[in-house]
Amino acid sequence: MIVGVGSKNITGSFIEVIEQQGWRGLWAGNTVNMLRIVPTQAIEFGTFECVKRAMTSTQEKWNQTDCPKVQIGHVNLKFSLSWISPVAVAGAAAGFVSTLACHPLEVLKDRLTISPEFYPSPAIAISKIYKDGGLGAFYAGISPTLIGMLPYSTCYYFMYDTLKKSYCLARKKKSLNRADMLLIGALSGFTASTISFPLEVARKRLMVGALKGKCPPHMAAALSEVIREEGLVGLYRGWGASCLKVMPSSGITWMFYEAWKDFLLVERRYP
Repeated sequence: MIVGVGSKNITGSFIEVIEQQGWRGLWAGNTVNMLRIVPTQAIEFGTFECVKRAMTSTQEKWNQTDCPKVQIGHVNLKFSLSWISPVAVAGAAAGFVSTLACHPLEVLKDRLTISPEFYPSPAIAISKIYKDGGLGAFYAGISPTLIGMLPYSTCYYFMYDTLKKSYCLARKKKSLNRADMLLIGALSGFTASTISFPLEVARKRLMVGALKGKCPPHMAAALSEVIREEGLVGLYRGWGASCLKVMPSSGITWMFYEAWKDFLLVERRYP
């Protein structure tokens, strides 16, 4: 749906996949996706926590001492970090690092999902990708992926943190229960996906174009092509299906992440 191939609605897409590939087609590439998601989420959350703590610590140190100053003539410039959100910076870093580390698995998943007739199994797909372009082929499309990931990841973590704090303040709670985490996680995924979705459409257009031999030269050209062919609405083609995936996935991810973090902190405090 996103790339303009096949049906233009969710129901039609389900029927089309089932007719062409059977029920198993709905899970095409899921094995690789499961192998991808574990290291991706581990690296992402680990990077997020490390960078957030480092940024928060640096801000506190700078607030306790005078900020670095530069004097140019009669003008004194103060460099302050107080306006920078540690969560937003940590979110961007988390998306960047996890994408760099796990992009080859994303390439493999996309090939298995989009062209199952040419890539019937992960082993064959890895062999063909390497034969066609060497190790560099596993990082094909890394630039548009990073461009799309940075706003998504930044917004995703920032929205979760903001919604969490606002909800606790409004309800006069010290912490969220599991249902609250599920809801706020889903809303943060929905918001981040909605904001960055046009970039995901462009990325998929570039990826499919490369496989078909008629790839736009860059992301701006891909966005222009979508608008020219389908109008502005085309930038959000497949958005509903994406939300059906992102919202429960995001909610469940945050709920389990917070639950395990609480559990591990308790274990550390009371060994």
